[in-house]
Amino acid sequence: MRPRLPPLAALRAFEAVARLGSVSRAAEELGRTHGAVSKQLQALRVDAGAPLFDKVGTGLQPNAAGRQLAQAVGRAFDDLGQAYAEVVREARAPALRIACSASFAMGWLVPHLPRFSELHPQVRLQLSMTSAREMREDRDADLVILWDRSAHPPEDQARAIRLADAQFGPVAAPGYPLERRDGALRVEQRIVHDHTAGAWALWSRLSGLSLDAPAQISFPHTHLCLQAAVAGMGVAVAERRLANADLAAGRLVAVAGFAPFADGFAAIPHRTRPLSPQAQVFLDWLAAELDGG
Repeated sequence: MRPRLPPLAALRAFEAVARLGSVSRAAEELGRTHGAVSKQLQALRVDAGAPLFDKVGTGLQPNAAGRQLAQAVGRAFDDLGQAYAEVVREARAPALRIACSASFAMGWLVPHLPRFSELHPQVRLQLSMTSAREMREDRDADLVILWDRSAHPPEDQARAIRLADAQFGPVAAPGYPLERRDGALRVEQRIVHDHTAGAWALWSRLSGLSLDAPAQISFPHTHLCLQAAVAGMGVAVAERRLANADLAAGRLVAVAGFAPFADGFAAIPHRTRPLSPQAQVFLDWLAAELDGG
């Protein structure tokens, strides 16, 4: 059970008068009238059952009991003020805005973010989940996380910070009809990402396998490509981390292995804002987390 507290409304008036030695100056600081502050002091004196001030000239001076209470109230106000300032600072601190594909956010980043929050609770993140095309047009994000930066302006590519390797490979539902022979992978239908269609050509060049697919279907997000593959609509090429959950659950199988893409995952910082300490903390964590799978 908490000990009985004094009238809290009167403590601000009491502390100000004890510190300033004057009801008038305390009233001015608090934005109250002289009479209102006097009434608060009187209420506190009645509640305490003893006077807390002695009159000295035209001012007031805490007596022994008043000094004891003033010291305790001053410490409590200092602690409260510091704690509240910290809460306000954190609440008003600008969030670190991260732009990435919706597929990367849902398939990998968000499931890993609780670890980041545990390690760095002071860093506030704001995720902007979008398509690869829209990321190229984003000018507000502090960091853009991506693997394919070939379509970005040269100045953005030059500022890119490499984070980790990326490995891509074809995946399909178990039992999906395909044939691998004479350096070619033959499938009925290829699933293509609308905005990173070059992933198939890059995988083919790196793996040494050509792709023979008479039909093609496309989607704007990787997770839709993967869901189409799970549904047996064709073969998709995807980054290993984004396909891991479906591979582990047996909904997909890797039909020809994964090939490392040289550029790997990278972050493009904002064009004009310098890299903040919070952004560097996030980049260091992201690089280590991606390296761990």
